[in-house]
Amino acid sequence: MNRLDGKVAFLSGAARGIGGATARRMVEAGAKVAIGDVLDETGRKLAQEIGALYVHLDVTQEESWAEAMDATVKHYGKLDVLVNNAGVFVGKGIEDASLDDWHKLVAVNLTGVVLGTRAALPHLKKTKGNIVNLASIAGLVGSQLDPLYSLTKGGVTLFTKSTALEFGRKGYGIRVNSIHPGLIETDMGEKTFVMRAQQQGTNDTEKARQATLALHPIGRLGVAEDIAKGIVFLASDDASFMTGAGLVVDGGWTAH
Repeated sequence: MNRLDGKVAFLSGAARGIGGATARRMVEAGAKVAIGDVLDETGRKLAQEIGALYVHLDVTQEESWAEAMDATVKHYGKLDVLVNNAGVFVGKGIEDASLDDWHKLVAVNLTGVVLGTRAALPHLKKTKGNIVNLASIAGLVGSQLDPLYSLTKGGVTLFTKSTALEFGRKGYGIRVNSIHPGLIETDMGEKTFVMRAQQQGTNDTEKARQATLALHPIGRLGVAEDIAKGIVFLASDDASFMTGAGLVVDGGWTAH
């Protein structure tokens, strides 16, 4: 199950991390995949390795999204799935973050999702496709580490529900769902260990890792593949009765 045979998927920020793992998993599930990122060398290498299309994409720029969508549809003929995966984490508290930090978070985490949705919409209306937005458990519960990041991901959570309702009202047949990772062992995840250690007045990231691990009832930290599997499920016909929903994949963190 969870097959994507015949589907064309576009993933933003997918040169590495969760996006990269998802691109790989989608190809394995039978999809034709386009990867959009600003990390051109890394993205091209992955695309060549898994047989995907790579396009340069700055998610904060409307023109860049238009070019990426045009390239994808020209290459594959259609678009069935959009994964709004690109995201950034500043890792600063409300007193330490600058206005530039906030603008960066908004530009990628919020504006990028809006622009991606708008750019993909004409194509998804034709295929009655679906959208998967990368939110976070920080978009469901408060974050003591980075409240500004939490604010942006909370926005993604409600934007997902609102667009699902709008597209349903308009009869587009487009499903929109979000996925909410817990702490995943990626570059972004490593930043949280550094920040947690700094807040405790040390440089002991391993101690911070163990403290975080203790918050996971499942007994381990997450890896990118854990989230990739959830995204593939939401993008597949197995989730055909799901829209406006949030899939939490966090090892039990938010069960506390």
